[in-house]
Amino acid sequence: MKMALLDRLLADRAAKVPVALVTELIGGRQAIVHDEGAPAGELNLDEAQLAAVRRALRGDESGILEAGGGTLFTQVHNPPPRLLLVGAVHISQALAPMAAMAGYGVSVIDPRRAFATDERFPGIDMRGDWPDEAMAALRPDRRTAVVTLTHDPKLDDPALQAALRSPAFYIGALGSKKTHAARLHRLAAAGFTGAEVARIHGPVGLSIGALSPAEIAISVLAQITAVRRDA
Repeated sequence: MKMALLDRLLADRAAKVPVALVTELIGGRQAIVHDEGAPAGELNLDEAQLAAVRRALRGDESGILEAGGGTLFTQVHNPPPRLLLVGAVHISQALAPMAAMAGYGVSVIDPRRAFATDERFPGIDMRGDWPDEAMAALRPDRRTAVVTLTHDPKLDDPALQAALRSPAFYIGALGSKKTHAARLHRLAAAGFTGAEVARIHGPVGLSIGALSPAEIAISVLAQITAVRRDA
C-alpha cells in the first residue's frame, strides 16, 4: 500500500469516518472510498464498481466484489453504529445494555440529574446537557439511531427536530398513537413537512405486544435492526 493511502486510511479510522479500502485483485491497485465524494488512490472505479463498494460499506460487508467487469476486494472499516437515547428512563435502562451487546455505542441524554446517574447506567456514556445541545455535540450521522423516551415535549421535541435535520438511519419516539399525533402536529408547526416527519417510527418498536420496559426495549432494538439491515 502506498504510504499516502495508508495515512489517509489511518486518519479516517481515527476520526471514526466510515471508509473502505478497495484492492484490485489483478494488478494490486488500491483506492479509498467513502460514502460520498470522489475515491482517493490509483485505482479508478467505474460507476457500477463504486456503487457496489458503497453498498458494501453501508452494509458492513467486507469481501470480494464482481462489478464493472473486474474483481475487487473490499475491506470495510466502519466505526460502531450509535444509539442516542433521550431519557434516562426504565426502558433506557434495559435498552442501553442490549444495544451495547449488539455492538452499538450508546449515549443516554437527560438533564434530569436524579435519573441520569452512573449507578442506573453502568458503563454507558451519560450526557447531562439538554437534548438540543447534546445532539449538536454528538452530530448524528448515517450510522446513528435516535430514540426519544421521556414523554416530555421539552426534551423529546428538540431531539427529534435535530434528528430530522440529520441523516440518522432510524428515528423513534415513545408514546401512544394519540401522543404521536400531537407530536406530529407540533413538528408541523415547527416547519417540518409530512415527508420529513414520516421518518419517525411512532409509536416506537415492532408490534409484538410488549408491556414491560424490557419487552419494549426488545421491540425497539428489533425495529432498529430491521431498518438497519433493510429487512
